[in-house]
Amino acid sequence: MSTAPAAPSRVVVEADGGSRGNPGPAAYGALVRDADTGEVLAHAAVAIGRATNNVAEYSGLIAGLRLAAEHAPGAQVEARMDSQLVVEQMKGTWRVKHAGLQPLHAEAREVAPPGTTYTWVPRAQNAAADALANRALDGDEVAPGPVAPAAPAGGAHAERPDEDSLIEEIESPGAVRAEEERDQAGHRGWSAPTGAPTTLVLVRHGVTEHTAAKRFSGGLGGDNPPLSEEGRAQARAAAQWLAALGDKVDSVLASPVRRTRETAEVVAAALDLPVSEEPGFAEMEFGAWDGLTFLEVAERDQAGLDAWLGSLEVPPPGGESFRQVEERVLAGLDRVLAEHAGRTVVVVSHVTPIKTLVAHAMGAPLEAVFRMELSPASISVVSFYPEPGQAPRGSLRLYNTLPPGDATLDPGRW
Repeated sequence: MSTAPAAPSRVVVEADGGSRGNPGPAAYGALVRDADTGEVLAHAAVAIGRATNNVAEYSGLIAGLRLAAEHAPGAQVEARMDSQLVVEQMKGTWRVKHAGLQPLHAEAREVAPPGTTYTWVPRAQNAAADALANRALDGDEVAPGPVAPAAPAGGAHAERPDEDSLIEEIESPGAVRAEEERDQAGHRGWSAPTGAPTTLVLVRHGVTEHTAAKRFSGGLGGDNPPLSEEGRAQARAAAQWLAALGDKVDSVLASPVRRTRETAEVVAAALDLPVSEEPGFAEMEFGAWDGLTFLEVAERDQAGLDAWLGSLEVPPPGGESFRQVEERVLAGLDRVLAEHAGRTVVVVSHVTPIKTLVAHAMGAPLEAVFRMELSPASISVVSFYPEPGQAPRGSLRLYNTLPPGDATLDPGRW
């Protein structure tokens, strides 16, 4: 007489979720393995309609935890995911600020067997769950049995760039310790910081048809073009990188101009945050030159162009001067520092405002903007430390950085 195999004492839940569009068509994959033999005990692959990537990730975790409770009751459970946001929130390291994730987080905690642990793994080590999510998105029926690794293309997610470098630049234990040591020993400038910095993660918008044609493209007073398909792809790549910041980001702010709003909406979806507008961070108004190339302006108004290039005080006809833009941008910065003191804020803006903020953070003259280059959808980071009785002390932490693997060192991108 045969006996049923003993139930495993330890199991591993592998879960993944993805959204093509974020938000867009979404699905999750989840499975339960015997931790000792590696045998897959059960799995699930379900399309959930239109949702964000993070909603799909949580849905996959919940499904995996339910499978563990059903097929391995009483077993010790380790849940493994490649979503650092979900893992850190389940561990209690990060808060769950987004209202749409709070009920999913509560449900996951409720269904998790007592003593469940959570582990972040690289995406390559989560290939089986990723394959299930992809197959559900593709509408494939998933039969019981071993699960094949995910295909390298066309999956639930685009290939995600290395997230760790950006996280470490914003807030890492090493960086915090280094800041504490500098605070105790003093820093350049010989005045001790008196509080937590306000950090701005500056994102330039993706390209438009004007960007590609090298046309003057200002704020709301011009043509106000949308992102091109290339620009949307750039925004998604930046958003996937920024998603790793997770709970460290308090808010997403955007210039009210169309291309920045569209970029910010992609970024905000990855962070599960709403977008707020800050008009101070709109692009310079180019007036009569908006929509023209540099050569076209030179042919029509060489004297005006020479005057504009020769002085920070001279605006294009019907537009703004660099000094006027600086005044507007720094007023916007003052509002951000007052409303988001001590927090990290993603700011989606344009070339001139971002360069102006960088020059200000470095204590450099405004003329420094002419010596900077800034790629579309690039990321820069500045922090401002409160100083008693003085303007906040700025610090440049990252400049003109593209997601790893995105041809950062290609001179054609400079």
